[in-house]
Amino acid sequence: MRWVIAASLPGLMVQTGWFGWGNLINVVFCVITAMLAEAAVLALRRKPVRRTLTDSTAAVTGLLLGLSLPPFAPWWVSLVAVIAAIVLAKQLYGGLGSNPFNPAMVGYALVLVSFPVAMTTNWAAAVGLDQAPGLGDTLARMFSAPQAAPDGWTMATPLDAARHASTIAGAGQATAWLWVNLAFLAGGVGLLALRVIQWPIPAALLAALALMTLMFGSAPLSLDGLSLQLLSGATMLGAFFIATDPVSAATSVRGRLIYGAGIGVLLFCIRTWGNYPDAVAFAVLLMNFAVPMIDYYTPPRTFGHRKAARGLSGRSGEAP
Repeated sequence: MRWVIAASLPGLMVQTGWFGWGNLINVVFCVITAMLAEAAVLALRRKPVRRTLTDSTAAVTGLLLGLSLPPFAPWWVSLVAVIAAIVLAKQLYGGLGSNPFNPAMVGYALVLVSFPVAMTTNWAAAVGLDQAPGLGDTLARMFSAPQAAPDGWTMATPLDAARHASTIAGAGQATAWLWVNLAFLAGGVGLLALRVIQWPIPAALLAALALMTLMFGSAPLSLDGLSLQLLSGATMLGAFFIATDPVSAATSVRGRLIYGAGIGVLLFCIRTWGNYPDAVAFAVLLMNFAVPMIDYYTPPRTFGHRKAARGLSGRSGEAP
């Protein structure tokens, strides 16, 4: 988990450099809140607090929420998201290893559905750290001001603009999201090199998303359409940091390929034909629902057997 935190830092730094202090404040607030919420629930459950907190899973959940939420999201939106992730999606199921759904995406999806205005009007414009609101102004906006940030500070994301107006939200905005995704891609490649995560899920997700874009995009052979899908929004964050959650993902290599491809297909479908411009949370949660079935039909080979059992009619292989 600490390697995951370290690998996400390039993406966080690029986000801060392009969009201002909002995401950095979100990350700090969400990480602290997540650890406090987990400590409180563990104390109520009479479980060891210090030992559990030091596994850093609560910190990673807060980190992912802080990276995903809009930079000017009001503090109470972040609070609700974190509480839902830690208390409802993780601890009420029994804690780490027992949760069937990705906790961070449960929290994100809950606030996106519950507070759509706050979640869609607080995305920062890509003006650079030197022109973005200062640290004090950002804190004031997030913790004391009305829900919506001034128009001069905010702008639609490229996916949002393309979804609702068939245009890109300015060259600067698109370029900023490209660099953010490239930074998360670099962090994800680092996790692969360190074998912290495995390749099937991100590879299948990105391949399925690219294939769907080429097959069903408005301009199937357009590089712009492909780059918009792969290098905008939370694509790389989702592929390498969210979908690879070891608890809620599929188990076998074949199952992970199916799981990742399913997320990629759903991601394209919801972005293109759904009501939400980005859909990483919904795609991941829908495939979390499918994980028990995927695991049932794609069991790994049992040691000492020639062939793994397959499905309802499958039989255990004979020992060599």
